[in-house]
Amino acid sequence: MREIEDRLHAASAGSIEAELVAIAVEQTDAEHGALFVWDKEAQGLSLVHHVVNGVTVTLPRVIKSDGAKAGIALHVFETEQPYLSSDTSRDPLYTRYLIDVGSIAAAPIRYQRRPIGVLTVSSRDPRGLDVQTLRTLTSVAEVAAPLLRRAQVDKLSRAATGRPLMIKGLSPAWHEVERKLELAAPTNAPILIRGESGTGKDLVARAIHWNSRRTEKPYVTVNCAAIPETLLESILFGHVKGAFTGASFQKVGEFQKADGGTLFLDEVGELPVMLQAKVLRAVEQGEVQPLGSNEPPDRVDVRLICATNRDLEAMAKLGTFRDDLFYRLSVMTLDLPSLRSYKDNLETLANVFLEQSAASHGKPAPRLGPSVLARLMAYDFPGNVRELKNTIEHAVILCSGDELRPEDLPRPLIAGTSAGASAKAKPGKPMQPTLDEAREQWLEPLERQYLTDLLARHGGNVKVAAKAAGINTVTLYRLLKRRGLSLARAVRSARD
Repeated sequence: MREIEDRLHAASAGSIEAELVAIAVEQTDAEHGALFVWDKEAQGLSLVHHVVNGVTVTLPRVIKSDGAKAGIALHVFETEQPYLSSDTSRDPLYTRYLIDVGSIAAAPIRYQRRPIGVLTVSSRDPRGLDVQTLRTLTSVAEVAAPLLRRAQVDKLSRAATGRPLMIKGLSPAWHEVERKLELAAPTNAPILIRGESGTGKDLVARAIHWNSRRTEKPYVTVNCAAIPETLLESILFGHVKGAFTGASFQKVGEFQKADGGTLFLDEVGELPVMLQAKVLRAVEQGEVQPLGSNEPPDRVDVRLICATNRDLEAMAKLGTFRDDLFYRLSVMTLDLPSLRSYKDNLETLANVFLEQSAASHGKPAPRLGPSVLARLMAYDFPGNVRELKNTIEHAVILCSGDELRPEDLPRPLIAGTSAGASAKAKPGKPMQPTLDEAREQWLEPLERQYLTDLLARHGGNVKVAAKAAGINTVTLYRLLKRRGLSLARAVRSARD
C-alpha cells in the first residue's frame, strides 16, 4: 500500500480522483471503476469520476436517498460497510447505470470517523469479483481517505479564499504542521496559529474546521485588528437594544453565530485587555454576555482558533496579554514557516499560482521562464506566500507572450536588477544569462535523459527506480512531472 500512497501523494489536487479510480481498477483487476463523494449542497452522493473499459465517462450524476431505489453506492455510504454483489441479477440493491454489470464491490471512504465517499469497481461477469477483491478495495479506500480529504479541502480553500491549501511536502516544517493539524482537528481543543503575515494562517484555520466534526456547522471569522476597540465587544458578544447610544436594535454576537461550529479570531494579539476576561470565560465556560444585558449569560458551544504574528508569550510577561488566556488559547500551537524556509519548492508554488491566475483572468497560462524563476528565487518575499501569489498574478496580467518576462514582475523584484544590467549592456547585445538560467539550460536535457534511462532499466517500476536513484518515490514522481515525462508501458515525453 506504500506505493499507492506515494502515487496519490504525487497526484495533483485536481487529478487525485482519477488516480484513485485507476489504482482501484489496477489493484482489483476489474473492468470498471467509480468514485462517489458526498455533496453537501446537493445532499447526495456525487459521481466525480467513472471509468468504463478504460474510457473516462464524465456524465454527472447525484444519488439521493429519496425513497426510490438508490443503489449500492448510497447503501454503502449510509451503512459505512463494504459490500460485495457477486451476482447483480439477484441483488435488490443493484441499479443499472450506463451499462449492465454482473458483479460489484464497493467500499466506504471514511475520514475522522465519518463517511466522505464511496469507491466501487465492477465486472461484466457474475462472480467476476470476490471477497479478496473487496478486501483489496477496502484497503485502497483506507489509504486514500486522508489524501482525498486533503484534495477536497484544497478545493474548498480555493473557493473560499482564492488560494490552494499548499501544505503537503513543501518542507519538514509544513509536514509537522500538517501532522499536528490532522491530530488536533477532530478534537475541541483551542488552537493558536503563529506565523508571519502572509504565511497562510487563515487557510490553516479553515483546514482545521473542514477536517473537524464541526465541518457542517458555521465557520465565523473576526479580525481583531480591523475593528475599532470600542466596537469589538459588541461584535464578539452582541448587544441589547439601548445598550449604548445608537444601539437601536438587538445584535447577535459572533460567538453566538458560531454556536456549534468554529470561531476564528485573527490577529488575537490586538484584543484589548479589557475584553480578554470575557473571551476567557466564553472559552472555558461557554458563556457569553451581550453588552448591556441583565439576563443570565447565553450558552454557546464554540471551538476557538486564534492566529497572531505577535509574541503572545512575551506580551503575557509584560502584562499586555493575560497569561491565563494565553495558556488557554495555546493548548495546541501551530507554527507556520516563512516562504524563505522552503524556497526550494518555490517553483512549484509559483506554477500553481500561475495556472490559477491565468484561469481567473481568462488567459492561456504562460510558462515560468528561467530568468523569472531566478529573480523569484533571489527575492526575500517579506509578504510570504500571499506576496508570491500577488506577484505571479501581476506578471500574468502584464504578460503578452507565452512566457513570463522579468519586466512583467512588480517593481520590488526588478528594481536595481534589470535597469542596472541594461545600462551596462551594449546596445543590441543579448544579456548574459544568470547562473541559475545557465544551470537550468544545461541540466534539463541531461536530467530528462537520466530519468528516461532509469525507468527503462527498472521496467517502469517507480518504487525500485527511486530506490536505485537514492531518492524517495514522491520526489521521483515530481521530477518526472517537472521534466514532462509520463508513465505508460514505457516512459514517454509529454511533448511527444
